[in-house]
Amino acid sequence: MTGTVTGTSGTAAATAVRTAARPVVRPWRSRPAFRGALLAPGGIALILGLDAALGLLGLPQLVGPILGLERLPAVHGPLMVLGFVGTVIALERAVALGLPWGYAAPAVSGLAVLALVSPLPLAAGQGLLVLAQVLTLAVYGRLHARQPAPAVTIEVLGAVMALGAAILWAGGVPVPSLVPWLSGYLVLTIFGERLELARVAVLSPGAGRSATALAILVLAAAALSLLAPDAGHTLTGLALLGVAGWLARRDVARRTVTGAGLPRFVAVSLLAGYAWLAVAGAIWALGGEVVEGPAYDAVLHAVMLGFVLPMIMAHAPVILPAVLRRPLPYHRLMYAPVVLLHASLVLRLAVGDARGLTWAVQAGGVVNIVAVLAFVAVAAWSAVRGTERPA
Repeated sequence: MTGTVTGTSGTAAATAVRTAARPVVRPWRSRPAFRGALLAPGGIALILGLDAALGLLGLPQLVGPILGLERLPAVHGPLMVLGFVGTVIALERAVALGLPWGYAAPAVSGLAVLALVSPLPLAAGQGLLVLAQVLTLAVYGRLHARQPAPAVTIEVLGAVMALGAAILWAGGVPVPSLVPWLSGYLVLTIFGERLELARVAVLSPGAGRSATALAILVLAAAALSLLAPDAGHTLTGLALLGVAGWLARRDVARRTVTGAGLPRFVAVSLLAGYAWLAVAGAIWALGGEVVEGPAYDAVLHAVMLGFVLPMIMAHAPVILPAVLRRPLPYHRLMYAPVVLLHASLVLRLAVGDARGLTWAVQAGGVVNIVAVLAFVAVAAWSAVRGTERPA
């Protein structure tokens, strides 16, 4: 009997050792290489979108002509918003959902990016963009069913605006007329994710209802901009002012800005972004419809560069590790590209657009691009360098 027990224990111990030594096999959808491959087209969209920006500034492009990508400037807006940001958001939401079918959204979004910059007919890329937004909206719908909170409701409304923008663009609506839709998609996505990820205080029922009402107003204003452009753009501006004021008043960043490290970096980026969102809202509220000229450049880039990019920079050390399963430690050097971005945006808008000085618009635009690439470089360096150890 003793020998039998001993033999059984020895067998169990050996099995336990072999099990412990066996490498953990992650599901395919959890592997960093898989997620990185889905994210790669978003990075391509960013690089090519920045290159297209040089052409729109009246400067020589560096990548497009070499690769024969002649239509980059024509697809710049949708490529940056629905291609770059849309792919990143679709992947992050697929990870949050945790179901295999959810990864179809970032996969199709990546294919849309490649189609838009390829020699394929433009309609192919536009069609894939529409499909990508349908799939992303389906992911949001499942997330909302799981957690019907105001934050997720606002994100769903943002996804509806992305789908609307993609359908309208595919239907022939010019990009300048779609800016309220594209801006609304980005604003509502960030609005919702800020509530969800950063836990903006503990929302009272009234605060949650007011946030949802503002999100509905943003969507309604964008729809009105197609029927009555001047009134719709004015209402869009007022809605964005409302969102900026809501976030500036209730965001926990007002308290964490006095802290240190990553929380303070996030807070500084957020509060500066809310200020730029208010600038864009004020331009639309006072000027009504703007689809060209300095005012158009100012409102467009106040949202895209002043509000959206700082939000991405602020949350990169939190979201990217969760998505790619690779650490991205915060480092104080991350402040440098953020400050450079805001300073160059002041030059571009307050000097260039406000005074009609082409050189200031071009100089500010070039430094905008440098700031974005600098943050990518700092983030990559920080990821390779690893966590900073205390002295």
